[in-house]
Amino acid sequence: MVDLAGSGYYAEPPSGPGRGVLILHSWWGLTPFFRQLADRLAELGYSALAPDMFAGRQPATPDDAEATLAAADPNEGAALVLSSAQALRARTSDPRQAIAVIGFSSGASWALWLSARSPSEVAAAVAFYGSQNIDFIESRSAYLGHFAEFDSLVSDDEIVEMEAHLHLVHREVVFHRYPGTSHWFFEEDRALSYDATAAELAWDRTVAFLADQLG
Repeated sequence: MVDLAGSGYYAEPPSGPGRGVLILHSWWGLTPFFRQLADRLAELGYSALAPDMFAGRQPATPDDAEATLAAADPNEGAALVLSSAQALRARTSDPRQAIAVIGFSSGASWALWLSARSPSEVAAAVAFYGSQNIDFIESRSAYLGHFAEFDSLVSDDEIVEMEAHLHLVHREVVFHRYPGTSHWFFEEDRALSYDATAAELAWDRTVAFLADQLG
């Protein structure tokens, strides 16, 4: 488990490299929660990399987070996501094999983008309360989505449209909605939104999905 010169966090199983899982954080930045998530995945046998999309910034309020996200250069973000996927793949037990990507909120949008724009890199994509409206026709990924019942940042229409499009291009897709939850329900450090029961269920579903898709 190492910080990569301030640019990210990498965790590897004690037994050595495993299949790769890329973690793309939400607009709160690369907080301890996402480092711990990488450690949890390493304990399950995966090599996990969480790049720092905000160069060390960890906004304290929603307004700060929204401003930080708005100020981010999308071209730099795309380059970082692509290079992180390639760097992780090179560290895995078999660099010939595609990786999985898990994204949260804005990070979920990037995860979905990666699966469509670099299909050879991604075998499985997990989106936590985030969407994407690009064309998925080139994707080779399977998809798992976790969405809140009450969400001012992601509408039901967005979710339904994305799910329909993924089915239309014949991708394997399963989306779950969690009753009574709101945006950030999985992130334990978001005290006002965190839902332990929903988070545990989403985690169990994610672990099963990764095992099924990555082996």
